[in-house]
Amino acid sequence: MRPSLLLVAALWAGCVSCSGLEGLSHLQVRCRAFRYPIAVDCSWAPPSTPNSSGPTSYITTYRLGLALQGESRPCLQPTPETRRCAIPDFQMFSMVPYVLNVTAVLPGGPSSTLLPFVPERIIKSDPPEGVRLSPISGKLLRVQWKPPSSWPFPEIFRLKYRVRYKRHGSAHFRQVGPIEETTFTLRAVRPAARYCVQVAAQDLLDYGELSNWSVPATFLRTPSR
Repeated sequence: MRPSLLLVAALWAGCVSCSGLEGLSHLQVRCRAFRYPIAVDCSWAPPSTPNSSGPTSYITTYRLGLALQGESRPCLQPTPETRRCAIPDFQMFSMVPYVLNVTAVLPGGPSSTLLPFVPERIIKSDPPEGVRLSPISGKLLRVQWKPPSSWPFPEIFRLKYRVRYKRHGSAHFRQVGPIEETTFTLRAVRPAARYCVQVAAQDLLDYGELSNWSVPATFLRTPSR
């Protein structure tokens, strides 16, 4: 294996976590493509530096590939003190990872953290919105929702969904999906039972990971007269 590929493998092994990607240095850096393909958004926590009030500013750049001589571009920050930045211009479906460089300007000198990522691997949309429940004739309950408003082009870059639900007092959720529509019908709903329903989203082609679950929607099914 070539040295560059070995370095990529080592960086990925150290940086991948179940909740995103984290840097290995003082800064805990994470990147997520929740508004793919418009931008990749990154954020970080302050460095754990003893006897220091922390950095006064950050310098953020990114480049395509691991070569140090590669062209670097700024990761856009609202202010140098802001602990987040956005990468609005990236190549889709690149097999070569991008590398984010976040440099904290510390009283004792600068400290840099490098984070490699592939945009499609860090796709994680925000949860679906507007989840609502409505009764249908018989023992049926319709669940409806909308794609997250932060997901720019749901008609082009489609999402699929998972629905989980439980009756009040039940210890466990039941889960159905994936569902490509924004509606689903629960069947065999018990009368006089309160139901809690949540929906999560993921890229239709299985890139990235499932979103967090939506805000719960509840409904009390009353017996028909």
